[in-house]
Amino acid sequence: MARGLTTPGAPTVAVMHAIRQHEFGPPDVLRLEELPDPVPGPGQVRIAVAAAGVHLLDTSIRSGASGGQFPLPELPMTPGREVAGVVDAVGEGVDPAWLGRRAVAHLGQTSGGYATRAVREVAAVHEVPSALALPAAVAMIGTGRTALGVLEAAPPGPEDTVLILGAAGGLGALLVQAAKAAGATVVGAAGGRSKVWHVGELGADVAVDYDEPGWAQAAGPATLVLDGVGGDRGRAALGLLRDGGRIAVFGWSSGEPTALTLLDLIGRGVTAIPAIGPRLLGRPGGFRDLSEAALAAAAAGELVPLVHPPFALKDAAEAHRALEGRATIGKVVLVP
Repeated sequence: MARGLTTPGAPTVAVMHAIRQHEFGPPDVLRLEELPDPVPGPGQVRIAVAAAGVHLLDTSIRSGASGGQFPLPELPMTPGREVAGVVDAVGEGVDPAWLGRRAVAHLGQTSGGYATRAVREVAAVHEVPSALALPAAVAMIGTGRTALGVLEAAPPGPEDTVLILGAAGGLGALLVQAAKAAGATVVGAAGGRSKVWHVGELGADVAVDYDEPGWAQAAGPATLVLDGVGGDRGRAALGLLRDGGRIAVFGWSSGEPTALTLLDLIGRGVTAIPAIGPRLLGRPGGFRDLSEAALAAAAAGELVPLVHPPFALKDAAEAHRALEGRATIGKVVLVP
């Protein structure tokens, strides 16, 4: 919430609460502070944030080890790339009709989402459909559009048996639903009994616990692997892929990507698809149509984002600890 801050002889300044990071390190470097309210510039709107998205990538950047996926930011900074709320101010040249609208935006690499106010160019802002809750909108504006991008790169069909790693995460949960809707046989793999239960509830034909020995045998052969985990689990999943199958890689939450060899690609006829990175960033037309499609699919109930019980903004450090400790299910959000 914004409020007035005064010093003797000075005018009142509206301030907001925001999470600030002054150094790289463990979750405790994330601290709640007061900052002046941001003012929207020409072509921008300001959103009174009701929900902000938290990514595993945020935890890597916070620690100072982003793995080369993104350059480390200058400090101090406010993390967070996804926000949803209500437009409460507009800049020069912006239609005043935006005022009071529910809106969601991906902030890009500028970050600033872990706060009670955020600004973004109006061209990058989407109105939230009335049927969609704001935490769900946050899940779809980033994670949802990525899911659609992965499916665009490696579309499943009725003839496929799809093995999805990290199937209880925000992205994995959407992939399970979409692959099932496409008519594929879906095998969802996640870590822990509770997560496996959720994967079954999402509609997976088979749900396996990849923290347990013998999980690969329980999963069985696949024609398509959707891999956001990497490491030993990714390599085991690759071993389950039938000759001529496809593996789409969109991350490595384990800390290292799945190891692929020429023998896999040539000897087994496996197709490896980098579903993020340059393929997604260089996509003709950019991201806007994917974001619109993701929001529309959620509003229509075609995709239902799995959202972890929200953390308070002041508890951003706890949210990071839970995410790093694999103690969350679905999309992680912060609320004021």
